[in-house]
Amino acid sequence: MDLSPEELGQILRRAIELKTLRRKGQPCESLKGKVLGMVFEKSSTRTRVSFESGIFQLGGMAIFLSPRDTQLGRGEPIEDTARVLSRMVDIIAVRTFGQEGLERFARHSTVPVINALTDKFHPCQVLADVQTFIELRGDIFGANVAWIGDGNNMCNSLINAARLLRFNLRVACPKGYEPDDNLLGLAGDRVSVFHDPKTAIESADLVVTDVWASMGQENEQRARMAAFDGFQVNSRLMSGAKANAVVMHCLPAHRGEEIAAEVIDGPQSVVWEEAENRLHAQKALMEFLLLG
Repeated sequence: MDLSPEELGQILRRAIELKTLRRKGQPCESLKGKVLGMVFEKSSTRTRVSFESGIFQLGGMAIFLSPRDTQLGRGEPIEDTARVLSRMVDIIAVRTFGQEGLERFARHSTVPVINALTDKFHPCQVLADVQTFIELRGDIFGANVAWIGDGNNMCNSLINAARLLRFNLRVACPKGYEPDDNLLGLAGDRVSVFHDPKTAIESADLVVTDVWASMGQENEQRARMAAFDGFQVNSRLMSGAKANAVVMHCLPAHRGEEIAAEVIDGPQSVVWEEAENRLHAQKALMEFLLLG
């Protein structure tokens, strides 16, 4: 929500352009000499590799820092770490638990700070998701997007994307697992919440899901498995979406739980293109933040 709709559109167009250049083997070193600092408290595969590869492909370099590598892990205040790191690197990506900690970090940084995931939001993933839809189906304006699962950080970021890009988001989740009330209030009629996945998926152009228990919620796994019974994205549920609907999952996926193998490995799945687009979307984002 720090971006205007026009700026978001600019980033998405550039992401597609950077992907085309990459596939043609045409180098683009627009960020030559720039350094990305990566402060990661949460483990990662796609986020880490896409940011490190992305800054390298643009001519820069990355420094990866886990809690074991920094004084943050020994109690140094977030504010002090932000003040120091931002004097030494050009841009910072933070992957952490609490949204409030990320925002404190950003307030005390003198360089751009990217949310590489918090418990509340996952905006870089949604950038990649929207890029993937545009590549395959065209403008997402007015499209019907179904979210099936927990009202988690991915769902919250999709709500914000629906506000900016003006698509219709239909959220299906069990009672007690709804997304953030404040975000729903701000989204108005762009977002609807249902407790029946069959209702939410009707006429969907895009179906998105995620694991039922995110990192840090492993102790809730058994309770969540029971609560989300009937919310699996499988062939039977997908029959209610449009025939040409595509399916996305931010990964890692638990086949047989939130999504059936027949779907994630089937013809409607675009999860591998979606995963690759993390690289291109984040390259475009870093360019935007450093070059305008």
